[in-house]
Amino acid sequence: MSDTLHRDERIPDSLAGQRFDQAAAELFSDFSRERLKAWIQQGMLTLDGTQARPKDKVRGGERLALHAVLEEDTRWQPQAMDLDVLFEDDEVLVLNKPAGLVVHPAAGNPDGTLLNALLHHCPALAAIPRAGIVHRLDKDTTGLMVVAKTLKAQTSLVEQLQARSVSREYDAIVTGVMTAGGTVDAPIGRHPKDRKRQAVTASGKPAITHYRVTERFRGHTHVRCRLETGRTHQIRVHLAHRRFPLLGDRIYGGRLKLPAGASEELKELLRSFPRQALHARRLAFVHPASHEPVEWRAELPDDLLTLLDYLRDDHRMMQ
Repeated sequence: MSDTLHRDERIPDSLAGQRFDQAAAELFSDFSRERLKAWIQQGMLTLDGTQARPKDKVRGGERLALHAVLEEDTRWQPQAMDLDVLFEDDEVLVLNKPAGLVVHPAAGNPDGTLLNALLHHCPALAAIPRAGIVHRLDKDTTGLMVVAKTLKAQTSLVEQLQARSVSREYDAIVTGVMTAGGTVDAPIGRHPKDRKRQAVTASGKPAITHYRVTERFRGHTHVRCRLETGRTHQIRVHLAHRRFPLLGDRIYGGRLKLPAGASEELKELLRSFPRQALHARRLAFVHPASHEPVEWRAELPDDLLTLLDYLRDDHRMMQ
């Protein structure tokens, strides 16, 4: 099975000086770098109408034209796994991702991922880049994701994400008591010393997170976050930058803080909570076929509901 893909992009001045393949990876982020490099070498991805080398530097302002035939990707094997599908039609699939599920295969997770499950659920996704995955959630983050089932839907969703018109809202439980909500407008990029982490850095990409307080406890706060951008680990990095790291975050959470006088049950729950307390609760976008606004919500999973119950009980008992 194959399909023909046509995309055009203009290289922004901010990418001036980068290699052609690096700039292409920024603008066509729904494709792997290996596939983009192959298209460049085959002349299917051109620079101002001419074939260029992957290592050639771009000036900014050039036109990238992608005209490629998509073949089925046979690198990843379909695997039967339970998926909590909330909605599905011919164009899109919306699911509620559980904690512990990796979205895309990588060196440490070659299988058992959402992508493998999607290929089993809908074999035609083998012909769509990344099996239709257009945005990700971290392994231990729960909640809503949308998957494109056609090239048309994928192009539409990627364009909406780039235009920041997809609405994504998250529930988070953070360490510390916030006095008010706010906005974090701080660029995010690779940590200068630890390549596995992200950090607020002047050389990073623009990143904006809005947050508001939902409920306060003695040593924690339940907040609701809305993303304008979708950088890797964005909410985790931004809230840690504000010194309100996500509860249970092993990477950005810092030292565990227990409320003074807390019960042994609450202390044990806080010590053993196995993941960052983050859940994608609401997702809204324009449907690629009907062009009508659509929206889904996913209730908090049981582990976060239990955590909130314990924090409320602790708050009431200490008043």
